[in-house]
Amino acid sequence: MCSWFGFLDAVGREARGYDAGKKINGCKRFIVTDTLGLLVIVVVLPAGRQDRDGAKPVLLDTHLRTSSLCNCTGSTSHATSTAATGATPLQVCRTVPPDRPTAGPLVWCHASSAGLGAANRVTTGGVDAGMTAGRPMPTQDDVLGYFNTLSNWGRWGDDDELGTLNHITDDVRLAAARAVRHGRSVSCAWEVAVPEDMERSTTTCPCAADMPGAEDMPLPGFRADRRWGYSSERLGITFHGNTLTHVDSPCHIFWDGTMYNGRSHSLVDAATGSAWAAVTAAANGIITRGVLLDIASVREVPWLEPGQGVFPDDLEEAERRQGVRVRSGDAVLLRTGYGRVRHEAGAAGGFMQAGWHASCLPWLHEREVALIGADTPSDVQPSGYEDVLMPVHAVGLVAMGLWLLDNCDLEMCATTAAELGQWDFHLAVAPVRFAGTSGSPVNPIATF
Repeated sequence: MCSWFGFLDAVGREARGYDAGKKINGCKRFIVTDTLGLLVIVVVLPAGRQDRDGAKPVLLDTHLRTSSLCNCTGSTSHATSTAATGATPLQVCRTVPPDRPTAGPLVWCHASSAGLGAANRVTTGGVDAGMTAGRPMPTQDDVLGYFNTLSNWGRWGDDDELGTLNHITDDVRLAAARAVRHGRSVSCAWEVAVPEDMERSTTTCPCAADMPGAEDMPLPGFRADRRWGYSSERLGITFHGNTLTHVDSPCHIFWDGTMYNGRSHSLVDAATGSAWAAVTAAANGIITRGVLLDIASVREVPWLEPGQGVFPDDLEEAERRQGVRVRSGDAVLLRTGYGRVRHEAGAAGGFMQAGWHASCLPWLHEREVALIGADTPSDVQPSGYEDVLMPVHAVGLVAMGLWLLDNCDLEMCATTAAELGQWDFHLAVAPVRFAGTSGSPVNPIATF
């Protein structure tokens, strides 16, 4: 039995949206507390977002984090909204009047099959005990040892900045081209939303001849032609994080002040960026065979719960079921099902997510994988290791030089793969050539 209650609140703050009903410019805070009044979740959305729509990601996030039966109270205006989440049968009843106490829960909100019986399992250190039981789990000392045992420092020379991308040879690219058997391509990236994901300033000029300074243009035709106009943009974006689809280059993470191949963090300058292993090392693009491993389907759930890791036996079971084998130079994309959650209820906040477990690192090293990606920010969080916050990022980028694709949208890729019965494809990732930068927003394209 769970005693969680949800309370929804709307407060005007900075000018982020307009609530036409309340005549307010600002934001809404969607707040969930427990029965003691302690804060559980806060989601901030533009004021223009209707309460019934904002309630969906809030209640779904609460369900995913509590992983148990939920009893929520709210106003009648929200009572029908949660039935449309599609992902989990949450419900909301009318707020209980203070003079009508109840002896038991008003509404049971049952965990769906996605919960894997989560109400009966215990999570320790962010790693689900039900998933780790019976598996040979590396200790923290083992994971720290990966910095040496899985190191690629010097493997391709002391001046190498490509790391595992060296596994992508000409023959690997030719084999990737042969993976195109149907001619169908899909994007594996999320759309960059405005204004949530970037600062944007757009200039429009319906008639270019009227713009300031047009009379001084050296082309007479420019001054005389009144039929054409234009629009242009200035964008500001922070792509690292848990929202935008992006690639991480090896200079993104330091360990003990050191980057891939033993270079010092001092090579990263605040003004000019990194002089070592920046995203421009992949200026010719990352073109290889991609393999999608659908772990949610392997476990027969819509999605993995936050905090559930993916382990080597999951990868090999996915290979067996899908009839594919990961080989040298491949890019491995991991579907946890979080993309489905995000499509149905919006991006979840916080720092708890499904993803690659550290125990996969030796497997990836042995298979000579060139690039890994996931529909989350890659690492399972919490990692289960007190002294290694993000072992896949840290060991992968610093020791192995393993490039990462974070926050992919793999739902259409998975749907297409299942429809065609083909789980490998030609993958093209073209980072923007931002000088000295530790990564780039990207739009990975899978062609079947």
